[in-house]
Amino acid sequence: MKKVKLIECPRDAMQGIKTHFIATEKKAQYINALLRVGFDTIDFGSFVSPKAIPQMRDTAEVLSKLDLINTNSKLLAIVANVRGAQDAATFDEISYLGYPFSISENFQMRNTHKTINESIVILDEILTIADKNNKEVVAYLSMGFGNPYGDPWSVEIVAEWTEKLAKMGVKILSLSDTVGTSTPEIITYLFSNLVPSYPTIEFGAHLHTTPSSWFEKIDAAFKAGCLRFDGAIKGYGGCPMAKDELVGNMPTEKLVSYFNQQKVFTNVNAMSFESAYNEALKIFL
Repeated sequence: MKKVKLIECPRDAMQGIKTHFIATEKKAQYINALLRVGFDTIDFGSFVSPKAIPQMRDTAEVLSKLDLINTNSKLLAIVANVRGAQDAATFDEISYLGYPFSISENFQMRNTHKTINESIVILDEILTIADKNNKEVVAYLSMGFGNPYGDPWSVEIVAEWTEKLAKMGVKILSLSDTVGTSTPEIITYLFSNLVPSYPTIEFGAHLHTTPSSWFEKIDAAFKAGCLRFDGAIKGYGGCPMAKDELVGNMPTEKLVSYFNQQKVFTNVNAMSFESAYNEALKIFL
């Protein structure tokens, strides 16, 4: 039986909420419910400037309230610079440091206030920090499926950057559909070419979607060889820097439903998932 890794992203779902601050206890309660589901990884928080993402300013405190004894899920924290990576690396509970690297100069500036050249230097330092602290780096290739900001984009550019990141030592590379521009054709082309070309890299799909296009995107990625998928329950969130209210995260329940139909193993416990889904309805009013 084929197996896929599902990565649940409550951080991605929560970070863009600006109307109110979600209490630390509520965040921890929700993430604890997710930890019981059987997800491979929980993208639970970020060590970034509180000015940039106020909602994530309590990530360290949330971490202290998580029940990690009865779970096999691993924790991932997003970092945007060297200081964030150093902070995250001090916590033994965190397995992965996630770094958003954009092949769009415009978007990299919007997202991290750094140029692509500066970002490559930062990523190199983060890889060193991770190595010293027994962590792995998940690099997100944002604008991986297209670019609405006018920067040059092509599948060849994506391939060139994959080659550069592979040479730097990146072992997990998640292609990110930052503003939902991907099409099944581009998804198929990229994964079917990249996956066999880089057998030492674990490729992931961080797809954003409109309510009507989720199936074709999952289907294209899976059939082209992708075995790692990011999602967020009910598709909450998306990228706060992308500013498109129609585009949300890939709904986890759609991923679970798709892989159940395909008879693919996800390790998701149906009862625990239902419980976490109900907790999400309390958090995201």
